[in-house]
Amino acid sequence: MSDLDPAQLEAFRAEVRAWLGTVAKPRTEEVRVWGEGDPELQIFIAKSHDDERAHLDRVRDYRKARFDAGFGALTLPTEFGGRGLPSVYAVAFADEEREFDVPPSSEIISVTTGLVGAAVSVFGTPAQREGLARDFLRTDALCCQLFSEPGAGSDLAGLSTKAVREGDEWIVNGQKTWTSNAQFSEYGFMLARTDPDLVKQGGITAFLVRMDSPGIQIRPIRQMSGPSSFNEVFFDGVRIPDSMRIGEVNQGWKVATATLGFERSSSGSGHRRKGGTTADLVSLAQALGLSDDPIVRQEIADVYVRTQLHAAVVAKVARANAAGDKPGPAGSLGKLIASDNLVRIGNAAADMLGSALVADTGEWGQFAWSEHVLGAPGYRLAGGTDEIQRNIIAERVLGLPAEHRADKAPFSQLSKS
Repeated sequence: MSDLDPAQLEAFRAEVRAWLGTVAKPRTEEVRVWGEGDPELQIFIAKSHDDERAHLDRVRDYRKARFDAGFGALTLPTEFGGRGLPSVYAVAFADEEREFDVPPSSEIISVTTGLVGAAVSVFGTPAQREGLARDFLRTDALCCQLFSEPGAGSDLAGLSTKAVREGDEWIVNGQKTWTSNAQFSEYGFMLARTDPDLVKQGGITAFLVRMDSPGIQIRPIRQMSGPSSFNEVFFDGVRIPDSMRIGEVNQGWKVATATLGFERSSSGSGHRRKGGTTADLVSLAQALGLSDDPIVRQEIADVYVRTQLHAAVVAKVARANAAGDKPGPAGSLGKLIASDNLVRIGNAAADMLGSALVADTGEWGQFAWSEHVLGAPGYRLAGGTDEIQRNIIAERVLGLPAEHRADKAPFSQLSKS
């Protein structure tokens, strides 16, 4: 950083602004006026299949244009399609991009570019980095995350989907669940058990799998709000070439923890809204005549401070990721702050609305806040529960003793009840 030329960085910012001006309009300050516009406050996407497909097409068009203009992989080496720039340039691009009305990202785009693209760049072979990583970063191909299983959610290392080697291929059998946007994905980033005689974290391997492979069945999980953005994915004798393995055999847990670190460090970041915001609470208080209520003011101030704290943590982790560092426990702190703040926002709205939160009066925005309040607890589970995040912070940041565990034996000897 000491060798950074401020003039070069400012010239880069000017280059970014000029390009953004050719693909998007400047962003106006987002001020939600109570009673106007579409009161979307849901935390999890609730679009129909066709609407979600149309949105993904818009985002992919933007991402491809961004990559082709040289802004899609700023810190990657030039031989892999990047510009080989220091991390400060990636931060500068994000700052400038926020000032323009580009298509808001979505779960599958974030997974493809931020998680899988980053994981392949860090752990992949040279051929994988040059080919697949570029496809993911440009969104030529979308990739879902095949981690969670019916019996392995927060305790992800307890997964039982099995991969058995047969020559230059792996035969996979098992089930994944809560897979976002599997129906739109060309690839899946999967963890499978490859050696049950090792401890459960030690016998896992990471793979990329084509989602149109014979033996894969995708079943939508219908949400109570109507859409089906989550899926169950079944594997029945699916064959995966060894060339699609990411990292070493039985070293998939290292890949998984790094990938989840990318996910947690980005929780709550990006252009897509996740639920209500401080500004929404202010608009609600004004509409209900509660702007001068001391309790309401304290709740909103608390949410605002925590929002700024989360933004600072996300920015710090993003700078580290852009510099090529592997995700650390700071990502867990960002995830914990984001999920906690969403609950606090919902609680503040519920305190102001009272029984109107659930009474069907037909008033503008009423059901929107219900969607937020109902969705907030789910965000405390997605990407690793609050309890998991606290354990990571306690052990890896504070240096506290690890919890006593009864699962140090080989996976094949553990109780599966």
